[in-house]
Amino acid sequence: MKETTIFREALGDSPIIRVLDFLIESRGLDYSLSDIAENSSIGWTTLHRIWDKLLKFEMVVFTREIGRAKLFKLNEKNYTIKELIKVYDNLLYQETEKHFSKESKIPA
Repeated sequence: MKETTIFREALGDSPIIRVLDFLIESRGLDYSLSDIAENSSIGWTTLHRIWDKLLKFEMVVFTREIGRAKLFKLNEKNYTIKELIKVYDNLLYQETEKHFSKESKIPA
């Protein structure tokens, strides 16, 4: 299992947050539901239980079909997603700043 991320640490380690964490991290790319479940470290059944909410609130959008697989990606035009991306980026920036400020305090 993938170790926790600062995004999940801050917002909670729920299945929806895991999916959003993965999709925000890899924004711009589209994935099948199987790939989303696997990369989010959640089960297939759990993904299907939450998927309708993500579609209902237009947080994800259908992009294309490859064979029988339907591909989806993060809806970066959605206002809520835009705000979550800002939160994600700010958390990452803060964590990076902490890391580098610790390194600079180490005596040479």
